[in-house]
Order: sequence, then C-alpha cells, then structure tokens
Amino acid sequence: MTTQKINMTTVASPAVSTAAAALRRLYFARFVFATIWAGVTFTVADGLNPLTVTLLVLYPLVDVAAAIIDARSSRSAGSPTLLYVNVAVSLLAAVGLAVAGSSGIPEVLRVWGAWAVVAGLVQLIVGATRRRMGGQWSMIISGGLSMLAGGSFFAAASADNPALTNAIGYAIPGAIFFLIAAIRLGRAARTS
Repeated sequence: MTTQKINMTTVASPAVSTAAAALRRLYFARFVFATIWAGVTFTVADGLNPLTVTLLVLYPLVDVAAAIIDARSSRSAGSPTLLYVNVAVSLLAAVGLAVAGSSGIPEVLRVWGAWAVVAGLVQLIVGATRRRMGGQWSMIISGGLSMLAGGSFFAAASADNPALTNAIGYAIPGAIFFLIAAIRLGRAARTS
C-alpha cells in the first residue's frame, strides 16, 4: 500500500484552473508594466510636470483595467465585489492624483498613500479568499506591505523635502510580488 501526499494548493476544479491561468497572464502583464513604469517615471520625477503627473495618474488607471480583467476572468474563483471596490478606489486615486499634481508633491504623496492603504487592504482580502487557488501568499504579503507603504507616504509628505521617488519605488516590490504570484500560479493553471 502506498501513501500519497495531498498538496493543499492543488486545484481540482477546471473553472478555478481557468481562472488561475487568466490570473497568471494578468500578473505577468502587471509585472512588466510596473517595471517599465517605474523605470520611465524615475527618469522624469525630479519634480511635478505634466509628464510626471500623467505617469502618476496612469498607474492607478492600469490598476482599474487589471481589476476589471480580473473580475471578468475569475468569477468562478469567487465574488468579484472587492475587485469592483478596487476599481472605484483606483479611479478616485487617479482623479485625486490629477488634482494633487497641481498642488505639490506632499499632496501627491498623501493621495498615493491613501490609495496604497485601501488598495492594499483589498488586495490582501482578495488574496486570502483565493488561497485555495494557490500562488496567493505573495498577493497577501504585497497587500499588507502596500498598507504599510501607504503610511510611509503620509510621513514622507510631511518631510522637509518630500520626493516622488517614494511613490515610484512602491511599484518595484509590487512588480516582484506579481511575478512571484504568476510563477506560483503555474501549477494551479495546469491542473484540471
């Protein structure tokens, strides 16, 4: 008689497997976007100018698109309600950043910080509800770190010389966590 070890992250449902494959592609795309965005934005972030503000507004708008794609492709993996909350929060952040861009770096950091806290909380909860799918621990950790980073953006806004690099640097760990999640979702995406 042989014993077989059961992997708790193995997915038996074809619907969940399909959702995992879609999320894997989305997470890879988010990794690529965040990496390129950070590289480009670092080069123009000496101060607030129309290009910098446009790039700052673009980041949460991509989050909106990603949440919509996620909600549509992963309905079988759970309720998309929190993803639609994220859409609303990210749209508000984009508008807030556009307005704050004319007010100064401290205001931009405050808006970015508020967005990071709320979006991070949503990401943490969504990741926790998708644990059975696999590959979600990096999303849970990323959500928690996003909440902490949001608080640091508020603190940075009150500094004598606040810098946009604080907000831009936020994209790099997020990109890495998306890459890790995409790689780890490979097993769930192949399971049918």
